[in-house]
Amino acid sequence: MNLLTLVLVTLILFAIALKTYGGYLAKLVGLDNKNKTPAHTMTDGVDYVPAKAPVLMGHHFASIAGGGPILGPIQASVFGWLPCFLWIVLGSIFIGGVHDFMALISSVRHEGKTVGEVIGKNVGKSAKTLFLIFIWLTLVLIIAVFAILVAKTFAANPSVATASILFLVIAVGMGFALYRKGASLSLVTVIGVILLFLSIWIGLRAPLALGAKTWIYLLLIYVFFASSMPVWILLQPRDYLSSFLLYTALGGAVIGILIGRPTLQLATFTSFKQPVGYLFPMLFVIIACGAISGFHSLCASGTSSKQLDKETDAQVIGYGAMLLEGLLAVISLGTAAMLTQAGLAEGLANWGGPVGVFAHGMGNFLANLGVKEQAGIAFGALTVSAFLLTTLDTATRLGRYALEELTAEWAPGFSNKYVATIITVIFGGALALSGTWSSIWPVFGASNQLLAGLALLGATAWLAHMGKKYTATLYPMIFMIAVTVVALLTMVFQNFAKGNYLLGIVSLVLLILAGFVINEGMKSINKFKTASAKAE
Repeated sequence: MNLLTLVLVTLILFAIALKTYGGYLAKLVGLDNKNKTPAHTMTDGVDYVPAKAPVLMGHHFASIAGGGPILGPIQASVFGWLPCFLWIVLGSIFIGGVHDFMALISSVRHEGKTVGEVIGKNVGKSAKTLFLIFIWLTLVLIIAVFAILVAKTFAANPSVATASILFLVIAVGMGFALYRKGASLSLVTVIGVILLFLSIWIGLRAPLALGAKTWIYLLLIYVFFASSMPVWILLQPRDYLSSFLLYTALGGAVIGILIGRPTLQLATFTSFKQPVGYLFPMLFVIIACGAISGFHSLCASGTSSKQLDKETDAQVIGYGAMLLEGLLAVISLGTAAMLTQAGLAEGLANWGGPVGVFAHGMGNFLANLGVKEQAGIAFGALTVSAFLLTTLDTATRLGRYALEELTAEWAPGFSNKYVATIITVIFGGALALSGTWSSIWPVFGASNQLLAGLALLGATAWLAHMGKKYTATLYPMIFMIAVTVVALLTMVFQNFAKGNYLLGIVSLVLLILAGFVINEGMKSINKFKTASAKAE
């Protein structure tokens, strides 16, 4: 078997799914451009800002992609490439894509509010409060793990640190050119992309070498300011520009795979039990963003819904972006599957972990296009770091939103955006400085996937409330909740046994909060179901 076959099968299935299943979902909720989106009805120039479809697609794709679809599949490949591939493809089509689309459009129909508000309106106030606490804790975990990963990447690849800083400067310049000077999107895009690749060249010649701990402190300062700025200054243009990195990486990888046709050397299937745990539930938790991710619901309802120009854009941006991320996950899996089990273990140990494995795989793919392998490796590392950084500051902004919503009524002082941001950054930073990403990742993965299950619960309640068919969200919800409850229970016992009391307590708290939300949600769905039956 070679990697080209997997990529072609993925492309064909995803193209069919976008047209058919994506179309079914659009029809189910009744997408209609006559409905004005919150970006137009609530424009404020800070968070609610209409964005052209390509710009929002770039922002949304960059926000949801992050490092998850790159890191997860490489870690999960210890089970063999086949179970990973099947979960990525089927999960993206029938679970992840549904989750992302429903999170986006349900938020649009609720004034661009978060999934927490959707749950509050369709399940109940207490469920909303508990869910917002769950969201905030999950985002703190995300901030911690991605701060560590970005810091390690910058420390191991100083040229990537330089390029990333230049990249941010370019994005701010694009934001001012587009929104304050009225420059043409096409012109700004061309100039921005040229400067982006120039920054890679400069980074290779002027690396910025600092220690990982120093980078963590600098990153925490950065995310405070980045998550407080209006979206048009940095978030929109940075993520739009980042998407070209990822589009280039995806395109270059696919063409490189087409030319090189690398053979899969990793075992098709290894064993049900690995050091990371049992295939069920750990495969579905570790791969995380490659097939479904609760973080996507926060991006969709936290920032993207406030920028959606018209409702019909939701099919491609909500459902389509998840499929594109699934393709990235398959390519990432391929960078591990090209290696033998011994070669993968060596790469993880000597190349800087999963980021290094992906970067070396990209170097291999791009070498087939005539690109020097070292330059290809640097490009791969920059691509990953750009999306790790995107996830980091997006998670901080979303954490601020969640804390603002949570404290708006009973502690208004904490709902100030600067106060909420500082609190979120302090907790995330403290956790980042207290441990390693590899110990936090499984808890993040489980909480993230349980968050996806709860977001699907909210979507199911919303559809039931409107009298719509809800099987498309109900069955994925049941599966994700079952998987992640088992995973979190396992982690509670494992972390306490290893003396990781902080992570053990966090896992237990997340499990208890989720239990209350699930109970309230199912009661609400049954109530709507009974009311509908009586009406008939």
